[in-house]
Parts: sequence; C-alpha cells; structure tokens
Amino acid sequence: MAMIPSFFDNRRGTIFDPFTWEPFKDFPFPPSSLVSHENSAFVNTRIDWKETPEAHVFQADLPGLKKEEVKVEVEDERVLQISGERNVEKEDKNDTWHRVERSSGKFLRRFRLPENAKVDHVKASMENGVLTVTVPKEEVKKPDVKAIEISG
Repeated sequence: MAMIPSFFDNRRGTIFDPFTWEPFKDFPFPPSSLVSHENSAFVNTRIDWKETPEAHVFQADLPGLKKEEVKVEVEDERVLQISGERNVEKEDKNDTWHRVERSSGKFLRRFRLPENAKVDHVKASMENGVLTVTVPKEEVKKPDVKAIEISG
C-alpha cells in the first residue's frame, strides 16, 4: 500500500476539508482560467406562468437587473419573448477572484401564448428584481347554437 502514492500526500497529518480543498492548486495554469466570468446561458432565469380567470401572469426572478436591461416583446402574433443581459463585472488586474457563481451574459425565454391572449394589451412591470408580465385574456366566444326542428 505504501508503494501507491496517495492523492492527498501533501495533506498528511491534517484533516481533509472539502470546503477549502483546491483540486487544481498545483496545476500549471491559473484557476481563474477554469471558470469563464461570462456564463452566456444565464441558466438561472426562472419564470413562473400562472393563469387566472382574467389573465396569464408571468413572473421572472431577475436580481440585480434594471428594467432598462430587460426586453419584453410579442412576436409572430402570439409568442411572448423575455430577454436581457447582465453585464460582466469589470475586472481589476489587482483583484483576485476566489469564486465566481453569479451568472452573467444574455438570456432569452419564449412562451407560446394561447388563443385567448390579448397580445395588444400586454403590460410589464419590475419591482425588487421581479419582472411581472400580465397578458389579459379574451372571452372565448362560444359558438352560436341554433336548434333545428326535427320533422316527421
């Protein structure tokens, strides 16, 4: 067993701490090159869609974004598109990054609206980092039913 080098050789006599362990510490490239400071997918954009008797309501968590950085559009007649961009924080050459977890970059989400959506009356508001898009609903016209008298 002594012939096989331990992966944790340089940690003999210490307790292994998974929260402070840096697996790439001894590699020839700097750890900051492992993580891009720009996550173009912006995968954390979560959007809820609920339907009330009066409207379809979309809510998106967009912490740190201003309303000027978000676009709400209706395209192709009934496709609601919510997009925006969170800019990357400017790097200073004297800064040392220890962890980069906040997303940055562009995001885009699309939702096909149902037939009863009033696409000409969409409203959007933003408060405390939550975007709310309200799409009013039209009354679905019930077909006129004409009774036919049966002869005979």
